[in-house]
Formats: sequence, C-alpha cells, structure tokens
Amino acid sequence: MAKFDIELVGKVGSMALINKEYNDINYNVIARLSKELKPGYIWVTSGAAEIGRLDFIKRNGYELEGDSSEVKTDYSAQGQSILMSNYRQYMDSRYSLRQILVEHQHFNNDVKREYLKNLLLRCPKQNAIPIINYNDPLSTEEIIKMELIQLGSSENYFHGIDNDETASQVACLVKAKRLLILTSVDGIYNDVNDKNSLVEFISGSSCYEVVENIEEYQKACYGASRKGAGGAKAKLEYIKDPIMNGTEVIIASSKYKLKDILDGVAPSTRIGVNLPSKK
Repeated sequence: MAKFDIELVGKVGSMALINKEYNDINYNVIARLSKELKPGYIWVTSGAAEIGRLDFIKRNGYELEGDSSEVKTDYSAQGQSILMSNYRQYMDSRYSLRQILVEHQHFNNDVKREYLKNLLLRCPKQNAIPIINYNDPLSTEEIIKMELIQLGSSENYFHGIDNDETASQVACLVKAKRLLILTSVDGIYNDVNDKNSLVEFISGSSCYEVVENIEEYQKACYGASRKGAGGAKAKLEYIKDPIMNGTEVIIASSKYKLKDILDGVAPSTRIGVNLPSKK
C-alpha cells in the first residue's frame, strides 16, 4: 500500500472566489472553505489578481491601463493581503496560517525544492495550515521564459503557468493522498453544454491506464472560465504527474462542502487507479 505524507492538497480557482453579481469577493465561499481547512491540508489559492482588481476599482473608480504584465503585478500585490486576511478571519483560531509564495524556481532547483518540501511537511506537526499562491507580483511571464531558457530544454521543467499546475506539483512534492481542484462547475463533462453528462470517474487498473483514459477525455475539452486560464483540458494535463505518483484527483465545484466532496456525497469527477464504478 502506498504511503502518503499529506492527506490533501486543495486548490480553488479565482472565479470560484468571486461574486460576479456584486463584483466582490464571495465571502460565503471563502468563509466556508476556510472553516474546513485543518492541519494535514495544503491549500493552493488563486484570486489575488482578480480580488486586487476589484478592490482597486472600488477605491478608485476605474481600471488600470498599460502593460498587461505590470497591471497584473499591481493587482496581485494589492489582492494578496486581502485574500490572506479573509482566510485568516474565517479559519479556525486554533490553527496557524502560513502564507507561502512560490515561483517556478522553487520546483526546478533541487535544493529549493527540498527546502519547500520540508517546510510544507513541518506544518501538520506544528498545527499550521500552509496557503500557497504563485508569486505573480514578482514573476512575470517574460521573466519565467528567460529563466527557463537558462535551464535548457523547458519541457521537463515546471512552468508556473497557473495554480492548477502549482497544486499538481505540490501534490507530487509532498506525496499527497488526494488532490482536490475546485472550480465553478461540478467536474469534467462529456459535453460541456450538457450538465447531465458529468463524468463521475476516470479510472483504470494502473496509473498508465488512467493517464490513457484522461487523454481520451481531453479530446472533448475546450474553453476556459476566464482569459488566461487553461480550462478543463489543461487541468487534466497537469494532474497526470500526481496520478503517476499514486494520488487520487478530485475535480468539483466550490459550492459544495469539502467534507461532502471528499466523502463522495457531492457531485464530482474522481480520477485514480481502481476507483469504484459508481458511488
């Protein structure tokens, strides 16, 4: 039986944390998620750039213009503190919150990778919950490309394109039992326009067979929830590494309780080796 060092790595997307009707943080979602976090969980959160953008508009009455990288940097720097203060406000007061900002270099350098791993593995023993975000304010796409070129062929390196990739690499790093990716929909669909076509399980007798089945479902995936996001196809690509590492992956909507998702009560797509054919 495989040995896992961390119970759960979870990730929530930007749009799951935003109330589109009011152009504000969805406080109900972030409060519910925060209350369910506990030691043994590692949480990867998006949302800093979008929350920073909404906060800037609220305070100034207009949006920033100019170089898109600089605008994203400024919004992310403004949104980080807001995002973390909300997690801290609603999280169980018995637990410590530790913000960890990562960049591609922390996964592509063996020394930094090991240091990050040990930092994360110490958290459960110290009654702490690490909340990870990619360090957008100080790591633009141009900088990433330049540094990856210096490493040589970029195909075998972590790019840090979005937090789905970050969460998948964290799950591999700490040998997580489960990787939960929360989105604005219930999971992976055979037909994204047919809500009755939810794929409940993608499984196989080995990790290799599971990856082959994932690739079949990728053929039906298109579109994304926002500009710059990779959508379901990218999510399925990123999770191949955790699957090969023995991790079970769950893709579900942020509108459900974590416990209900993990217990199989809420709708979701579960991906892994030798999963049951039905709930």
